[in-house]
Amino acid sequence: MLLQALLFFALVSLAAPLKPFMFNGQTVAPGNKVSTLLHVTAGQDSTVVPVTVFHGRRPGPVLGIIAGVHGYEYPPILAAQQLAREINPAELRGTVLLVHLANVPGFLGRRIQVNPQDEKNLNRVFPGRPDGTITERLAWRLGNDVIGRCTHVIDVHAGDALDDLRPYAGYYNYFDTPELSDTGRQMAVALGFPYVVQFGNEATLKNQAAVYCSREAIKRGIPAVDIECGRFGLPEVEAVIHIKQALHRLLGHLAMAGEQPAPNNPLLIAQRTTVSSSHTGFFYPLVKAGELIHKGRKLGTITDLFGTPLTDVVAPVDGVVLYMTATPPISTGESLLSIGHLPMQGKL
Repeated sequence: MLLQALLFFALVSLAAPLKPFMFNGQTVAPGNKVSTLLHVTAGQDSTVVPVTVFHGRRPGPVLGIIAGVHGYEYPPILAAQQLAREINPAELRGTVLLVHLANVPGFLGRRIQVNPQDEKNLNRVFPGRPDGTITERLAWRLGNDVIGRCTHVIDVHAGDALDDLRPYAGYYNYFDTPELSDTGRQMAVALGFPYVVQFGNEATLKNQAAVYCSREAIKRGIPAVDIECGRFGLPEVEAVIHIKQALHRLLGHLAMAGEQPAPNNPLLIAQRTTVSSSHTGFFYPLVKAGELIHKGRKLGTITDLFGTPLTDVVAPVDGVVLYMTATPPISTGESLLSIGHLPMQGKL
């Protein structure tokens, strides 16, 4: 009798309708979607965050998809707009919180990286502050009202107006949270990019501020991944399609929508080297993002403001150019290239 009773209650539980999802004071019924604006105000400054909530008919993860933390990175923003038309909540398992555009002032103001209202970089202020400047309050709102509601998070970026970039996925690898790190690794692999970059690679982050959007999720014990796809801030169709395909693969990997993605066997990049400028002037690169380079190779030349050569830029390591400054202006100390160290053998 006890076994029959347990079976009965289990069947009743499975048949019970999914509860509505509450977000920003609105009720989202199972099988429906709601678009809403999060309002953020600091003194005379104000902004909004457009979010669409897709609430499935069946239980599952709560996935946060965040685009437009940097408003000049257009492929993720366009991909989010298109993805919003492609997700069918009636067929969804779980819930998707889609942030169309996290940094609206940066987007409308065509500003690279920063919010023009306070000149702060949203991806450098997490967890933010409830009583801070507009960008700090924006980070606080995203952390508590979006990221904190999720079981999984993905932050989508691209190269801005300065940057040539080789598409890749990334995840945080912290040695004292192996299960969290491994879940992030599996998510990153599922995205389908040929390179997966490990961030962190240290023992702990307990005494560190999150700083970055996706690391705010990690600080909260929520597995998170990043996408970097797109270059020069261009709204290129190929990059938009690539991002959407990756997001659909993630939905399949989490068993939220579609099929499990085809296997992916990317190269793991566990270490990166940044090459910075030793002078102010013009940078003339001789390589492009994605190129394989060897130690000692000439990567470009820096000249003064008259065009007189000052120094050659030489590769300090073997690897692949993940992203690079590909426009002429350069100042002392600015990053020229990020080189990913390729593994001697094996893949993820």
